[in-house]
Amino acid sequence: MNLLAERLNAALPQTQCTRCGYPDCAAYAQALADGEAGINQCPPGGAEGIARLALITGRPALPLNPENGSEGPRQMAVIDEAWCIGCTLCLDACPVDAIVGSNKLMHTVIESCCTGCELCVPVCPVDCISLENVTGERTGWAAWSEADAALARNRYEFHSIRCKQEKGNHQKRLEEKAEAALADLPGHSQHTDPVILDQKRAIIEAALARSRARRDAGNS
Repeated sequence: MNLLAERLNAALPQTQCTRCGYPDCAAYAQALADGEAGINQCPPGGAEGIARLALITGRPALPLNPENGSEGPRQMAVIDEAWCIGCTLCLDACPVDAIVGSNKLMHTVIESCCTGCELCVPVCPVDCISLENVTGERTGWAAWSEADAALARNRYEFHSIRCKQEKGNHQKRLEEKAEAALADLPGHSQHTDPVILDQKRAIIEAALARSRARRDAGNS
């Protein structure tokens, strides 16, 4: 991220809601810096957020693009614990790890950390998550603060690192299983035909090569 993108990212509310059309606030900031996105695509920042971006970029302020949503009060996710089935889908969806719980156990929201991004709502298979207005008539940056944004950004960065590590660990475990299968292919197969075993070996070796290439690309 270049300096301009970093300044723009710092001016965004860091809700990580993706309503701007980008996967996170940092990606939207980079698109702004590259001239690929409009300054009026962030509903959580509202009119004041657009004014902040206009000041940094030197572009004229524009009304919020309705295709991205509308400015509104800050909302907080609330889980109906009587209906929660512990599926963990909302845990995976939350970009700031503001939901805690375990598989088949009740989940709950850490109120002080929820950004109101709404990403947990559509993934819930039993519709037990609702959104509550927690700032009344205050909208945009009037419903948010620099401290809120800083906390959300820190938690999102930690979430991203954790997810990357978990993905890497999972990939490593799969590679180890594949390597064990290659080391004793007859013992890991129901087939004894050498031709079929050679075909399986070629498939496993190709899959391992792809996995290692992805891992190396991610570490570069």
